[in-house]
Amino acid sequence: MFFKNLWSSQGSNNQKDLDYLQYTSSEKSLTPVNQLEIGMYVVELDRPWLETPFLFQGFELRTEAQIQTVKNYCNYVYIDKAKTRIVKRVVSSNTGNHQTKIIGNLDALVPPARIEGAFGQEIIRAESIYNNTEQLIAKFMTTAAKGQGVDGWAAKKAVSECVSSVLNSPDAMVWLTQLKSKDKYTLQHSLNVCILAVVFARYLDLSKEHIISLGLCGMLHDIGKMRIPTRLLNKRSQLENTELELLKTHTTLGYELLKLSDYLDSCVAETALTHHECLDGSGYPRGIKQGSISDFSKIIAIVDAYDSMTSNKIYQKGQTHLEAIHNLMTMAGHHWDKPLVIKFIECLGVYPPGSPVIMTNGSIGIVVEVNEQVRLRPKVLLLLDADKQAIQEEIVDLSQMVCDKNGVALTIKNIINASDWDIDPANYLSAIQLQTDSRLADNLK
Repeated sequence: MFFKNLWSSQGSNNQKDLDYLQYTSSEKSLTPVNQLEIGMYVVELDRPWLETPFLFQGFELRTEAQIQTVKNYCNYVYIDKAKTRIVKRVVSSNTGNHQTKIIGNLDALVPPARIEGAFGQEIIRAESIYNNTEQLIAKFMTTAAKGQGVDGWAAKKAVSECVSSVLNSPDAMVWLTQLKSKDKYTLQHSLNVCILAVVFARYLDLSKEHIISLGLCGMLHDIGKMRIPTRLLNKRSQLENTELELLKTHTTLGYELLKLSDYLDSCVAETALTHHECLDGSGYPRGIKQGSISDFSKIIAIVDAYDSMTSNKIYQKGQTHLEAIHNLMTMAGHHWDKPLVIKFIECLGVYPPGSPVIMTNGSIGIVVEVNEQVRLRPKVLLLLDADKQAIQEEIVDLSQMVCDKNGVALTIKNIINASDWDIDPANYLSAIQLQTDSRLADNLK
């Protein structure tokens, strides 16, 4: 009885509140379910009709409840524009992408605890997953450059591997996001946004399904840039207005490419379209405001901006972590969702894994693993002594109140820029693994 009432051809009191305009086109259009609106006429689903509760093989969407039921069963449908009526005015304000909510009460959030000491055991596996995923993204970019969709099945499988690694040790994958090359910016940026989105989603204690979806959104959010001339992406000087407008089309280009891709949730294409929208309506391509931006897009927008700020590009030196989070907070509430920005900063901490740091005694090191209880005292791999001379790499646990030669407790003074000291975190992965294996063996004796 419920579905008979739901799909009744005349059963809506909202009919009086709607003003429609009739289409004249007969085009049948593939439409992601997040794009459905009242007045659209559904003629085909992405699955057999008998697998759904819909009574009619073809119906007009008249209520938000109908739209939600379609979303519950389908990723996309086909709309007959000849029978579609476009809503010109809707009294109810309960429309738009803001229905795509995945975030609960952030004030009550209790992030999952890290597994103590898991970094050293996970880092080698994480490196393999990172490299394999980087190669896959390179293939996607080649395909996208030809105007073709990506292999959604392969993308989901790769992201699932990233999620598995992050659930074991988020610090290991965060470390790998520091392996940045200005010559591979677009490629590594897509991978890093994927990883950081997964790490953030874990911290938000989202379901594994939503974590994977966010990882896919991050991996493919910039795929439309493959349809933008390379000279424009790598231009060292400021873009002209016409060039900037062309660059902005990467959002719609990405959306169109991802609509051609199989096995991808509709949120992936939607996020590619909307990750540059701002809460105050100043973003692009549609200039929509906070209430119409999905949680997926809000999260990817923050992660995208952070990785962009901290990356070295051909035309710009990357910022440090502390500089980047300061800039995020400056624009929070206008460009980005402020509560989510705060939680993202909490997720990474003051000294994220892979951050090059200078200690209070002048020595130089790289943060290895965060201490959940004492976040200002992580594990650090020391590389240079107080005189900036190379030393045998050594991991020190600052939470154990390790002292320098003057008997003063060693702490981090500040984050530094890796390029200023010619530090590449990739060169020290083996040293971390060896020391971790050695400590594990000592504990087993």
